[in-house]
Amino acid sequence: MSSITVRSRFCFKDGLIDAPAGQPALIGRRSTASELDLRFREPVKGWVSLTHTRVTVLNATPETWPRAVRMDGMVYDSLLPQLPARQRLPLLARDPEGFTPQPYEQLAATYRQHGHDRDARTVLLAQQRRLRGTLPWPGRVWSGFQDLTVGYGYRPMRAVWWLCAIMLSGILLFTRWPPQAVDPGKPPHFQAAIYTFDLVLPLVDFGQEQAFSPRGGLQWAAVVLVCLGWLLATTAAAGANRVLRRN
Repeated sequence: MSSITVRSRFCFKDGLIDAPAGQPALIGRRSTASELDLRFREPVKGWVSLTHTRVTVLNATPETWPRAVRMDGMVYDSLLPQLPARQRLPLLARDPEGFTPQPYEQLAATYRQHGHDRDARTVLLAQQRRLRGTLPWPGRVWSGFQDLTVGYGYRPMRAVWWLCAIMLSGILLFTRWPPQAVDPGKPPHFQAAIYTFDLVLPLVDFGQEQAFSPRGGLQWAAVVLVCLGWLLATTAAAGANRVLRRN
C-alpha cells in the first residue's frame, strides 16, 4: 500500500492479516489518507511499516496494535480514541529497528496541539529515557542524573525538592557542629541557614562562607554541598534550555 492517496477513510477495522512474526504484514510507506483505521480483529503478528505516511486522523486501540510497527517519519493531526500518554507509549517501543526520536516528537506535538501539555511532557521524558540506552556509559551516567534530579527539565519541581533536602541537611549539620571563624578576634554572628545557602547556591554570596572555615569532616561535608549545588544548578539549567529550545 505504499505511495497511495486515500481521500477519505483507509480502514482495516475488524480485518485480519495473517502474517508470521518477523515477516512483513502491511507496508504503507509515503502514503496519505484522511483517516487511517488500524483496529484489527486481533493484533498483527508480522511487522507493519507506516514510515513517512501522512494522515489526518489515526484510529488505533491498544488491544489491536501491531506487535511490530515502524512509524519513523509518520505525521498525524489527531488520535482516536483519546488516551493518556502512558497508554500510547508502549506502541513507540515496538519498532523492530530500535529507538528513533521522531515518533516521540510527533506524539508529543499532537498532545500539545490539543492542549494536553502534561501528556506531551510525559512523552518527551520517555524519549530521553529511551535515548539514554543508546549513549556510551559517561553519557548514560549524566543522563541518569538529569532524570533523577529534574526529569530532563520536564519535572522541574524535582530540583526544588532536592535543593530543599540538601539545604535542610546542611542546616542541621552546621547547627550541630558550627565551623570555626576565620578571624577569631571579631567573628560575625554565625547563621547555619545563610552559611548553607552560601555553599549550595552558586553565584550567591551572603558573606558567611568567607567568614567561617570548616575543619576535618565538616570540610568534606562543605565540599559535597558545593558540588551538589553546582550539579543541580547545571542540570536544571540544561533541562530548562532543552525545554525552551523545543518550545
